[in-house]
Amino acid sequence: MKLRILGCSGGIGGRHLRTTSMLLDNDILIDAGTGVADLSLTELSLIDHIFLTHSHLDHVASIPFMVDTVGGMRDQPVTLWAVPATLEILRSHIFNWSIWPDFAQIPSPEKPFLRYREIQVGDTVELKKRKLTALPANHVVPAVGYHLDSGRESLVFTGDTTTNDPLWAVVNKISNLKYLIIETAFCNRERELAVISKHLCPSMLAEELAKLERSAEIYITHLKPGEIELTMQEIEEDAGQYRPRMLQNNQVFEF
Repeated sequence: MKLRILGCSGGIGGRHLRTTSMLLDNDILIDAGTGVADLSLTELSLIDHIFLTHSHLDHVASIPFMVDTVGGMRDQPVTLWAVPATLEILRSHIFNWSIWPDFAQIPSPEKPFLRYREIQVGDTVELKKRKLTALPANHVVPAVGYHLDSGRESLVFTGDTTTNDPLWAVVNKISNLKYLIIETAFCNRERELAVISKHLCPSMLAEELAKLERSAEIYITHLKPGEIELTMQEIEEDAGQYRPRMLQNNQVFEF
């Protein structure tokens, strides 16, 4: 399996700042933030599946444009996987004809450009011998993370989450864990905001990583523009023993 980072920022503001989106091999998206827009038309047309962590705009912004752009080029609909609450939010608030057309109904209900598939925490979807399992997340809307397992090695992406004991109970059972991508959205002076919005700050990150019982390479995502250097400095001070590194656009993980 090969995971390419298309976007890993908590905001926009330059070529290096794209919101959360990751391309697994050439046919699966994990979230679909603004980074998806950098893909070529051919690359977009090859995407068969989108696995969403949650419904927030920085994770779903490119879906309407992508489906509109490539729907007519494809023989099959793009399949959108998410927990039921996330799918309902998208149906009600985006693909509702007021914000964007309902591509689950056009060109026809029998042959739509987009179809929805429900998953629940703990469910595993196997696609061409690749296993994607929905993990617990603790956010202000229903959310999940994902465990990507090639059979040889694994990568865990927490999605947006705050303190999350159920996540670590699952992660600590993954014997072939190689990579952990975890969010830290705010610096320490904004810890109260992190708590309210159910994100992490460096001091909270250190508390969470102390629960990890597996060896893994750790990467930090969702840093807020304007606070990147400060937050990474605080991560070094608070969680340096875990050797976390900042996730980068176009970084590639093979596992």
